Amino acid sequence: MIVYIVRYQHEGGTHWGVLREPAITPIPGDFASTGDLIRGTSLAALDALRGATVDLSAVSLLSPITRNQQFVCQGANYRQHMIESGVDPDVKTYNMIFTKASSCIVPADADVVRPQRVRFLDYEIELGLVLRRDIRGACDVTDANLHEVIAGAVIVNDYSARDVQIPEMQFYKGKSFRTFGPVGPRLALLDAESAGLLRRLDLRLTVNGEVRQSDSTANLVYGPAETLRELSRVHDFEAGDLLSTGTPAGCALSVPSPIKQRLAALLPERKKWEIFLAAQAKRTQYLRPGDVVEASIRSRDGRLDLGVQRNRIVAER
Repeated sequence: MIVYIVRYQHEGGTHWGVLREPAITPIPGDFASTGDLIRGTSLAALDALRGATVDLSAVSLLSPITRNQQFVCQGANYRQHMIESGVDPDVKTYNMIFTKASSCIVPADADVVRPQRVRFLDYEIELGLVLRRDIRGACDVTDANLHEVIAGAVIVNDYSARDVQIPEMQFYKGKSFRTFGPVGPRLALLDAESAGLLRRLDLRLTVNGEVRQSDSTANLVYGPAETLRELSRVHDFEAGDLLSTGTPAGCALSVPSPIKQRLAALLPERKKWEIFLAAQAKRTQYLRPGDVVEASIRSRDGRLDLGVQRNRIVAER
């Protein structure tokens, strides 16, 4: 069973609803967070919900993940993306974890603002997983019981200012500018059977119609169960929190090979970063105002479809 949930604005109010395109069935109740919705409803009840509907074309969709939830991310979690990021996949034997500010979360179709100080704006399509319950201590999460911990899935685009993230070694700052976290358009709530689809989803991102990223979650290095098992031993989670699982190869970023990085380490710090920035300036793949980025995630058989994000890049005024 898969139930698609949307959060939307209509007639001056913010609402939650079950999406059955082209209609939305409003969900009774007032839920201030994604976690409140997940705690206060059941998959069976939402699937059975009927009544008056609202046309999808009459509403403005919001992010189904509210800004009062944690935004936790995995980095370099596809082998080929490790290589293009300058990481040796045979040496890196740890799960890279960082966070984004929840204030960067915006609707799936929001404009993405390129700050004036940012020259190298990059895209990163990712599968986002949403927590079903609170975690307050170590959990033995496995593929068999993953559905007890994960409520569902969304599309995330982890926009990144590479000239902040890399030279300044600031993942959080480089990835947390306002608008750098489109989420949605829909949240797919999953049962035990459909949760198995999470490792068989196709990710696709285009810029102005050109395919830049295309891969399958079958190629994740650290899967959801393994990651949550590790993180449960580190910090607390709340129901509704978001775990973004990493991006495939195809980003605009170009990082020197491990050998070149070792040679660069012998250079003065300023010179090293001058060379890095000069190399990035030659990359035409970085996003510019006017570019349109589209991201989709779905299973090949069509059973699970997280919709499409469309973001227009605009310059900061």
